[in-house]
Amino acid sequence: MAPASRADKKAVADAAAWMFNVVTSVGIIIVNKALMATYGFSFATTLTGLHFATTTLVTAVLRWLGYIHPSHLPFKELLKFILFANFSIVGMNISLMWNSVGFYQIAKLSMIPVSCFLEVMMDKIRYSRDTKLSIAVVLLGVGVCTITDVSVNTKGFVAAFIAVWSTSLQQYYVHHLQRRYSLSSFNLLGHTAPSQAGTLLLIGPFLDYWLTNKRVDTYNYTTVSVMFITLSCTIAVGTNLSQFICIGRFTAVSFQVLGHMKTILVLILGFFFFGKEGLNLQVVLGMIIAVAGMIWYGNASSKPGGKERRSHSLPTIRQQKHNSLSESNELEGKV
Repeated sequence: MAPASRADKKAVADAAAWMFNVVTSVGIIIVNKALMATYGFSFATTLTGLHFATTTLVTAVLRWLGYIHPSHLPFKELLKFILFANFSIVGMNISLMWNSVGFYQIAKLSMIPVSCFLEVMMDKIRYSRDTKLSIAVVLLGVGVCTITDVSVNTKGFVAAFIAVWSTSLQQYYVHHLQRRYSLSSFNLLGHTAPSQAGTLLLIGPFLDYWLTNKRVDTYNYTTVSVMFITLSCTIAVGTNLSQFICIGRFTAVSFQVLGHMKTILVLILGFFFFGKEGLNLQVVLGMIIAVAGMIWYGNASSKPGGKERRSHSLPTIRQQKHNSLSESNELEGKV
């Protein structure tokens, strides 16, 4: 009875983590769309820097109140993570500018096979045939929904390539660092958010000026636009935290696959709020295929052998500190 109870609690916690991520992610997309389209605040990189500055403030307050315990993350690991994360943000913004919407969507979809490759190579993960096929179905469905015109140019391809690999590596490292150094989601955010805020706020205004030919310091800040910026930053704390929670509990691949539910919800909400002119048989068919693939993936990956590690080659720091005890337990288990 106890194992079943633990499994039920885990299932509830997993569902709550996904719901938290979906709600905050869809919420921030809607707020940012209104901020940029209605109020003309087109400074995406600077806005992301403000998001991480707000996250830094929240983690600092929680640490001061004692809700976040002291932890350690080596500078080398922090530097790698910041490089991947910032290249991801900058690369995605540049890719969106230099590529057609269709090729941009293809680039985003390619993060799933890249994340699979990283897990296979780095963590020795093995996927069953059904798990691989379900991922392919999700890719097909989301592709049918979102890919329209597709045109490719050299500089756009390079930007997309950098964006895809840096984003996949950043998400892989979220899971890797939490396991490797026994960090909670808030702990990891507390280490990474200040550096991301500082670097993005430093390069953001220059990059945004290059992309939009507008200066963030000359923007006409009104009471309503400032309220939307504040709301965006507030929701971003939940978005950043929920991303770390989900990837920490699952993996980058699961986060990517099931995360496409957000794409479907954004499309549905767009039709609900902004009219049905984009709603056609192709989009509806794509949604049905994608949702079916997500359900299949959840079922296939949870089965024995659906997705499993071939070796346990990544001990945590905590395990290393108690090495002698761990070795003793392993010997007892083998006897």
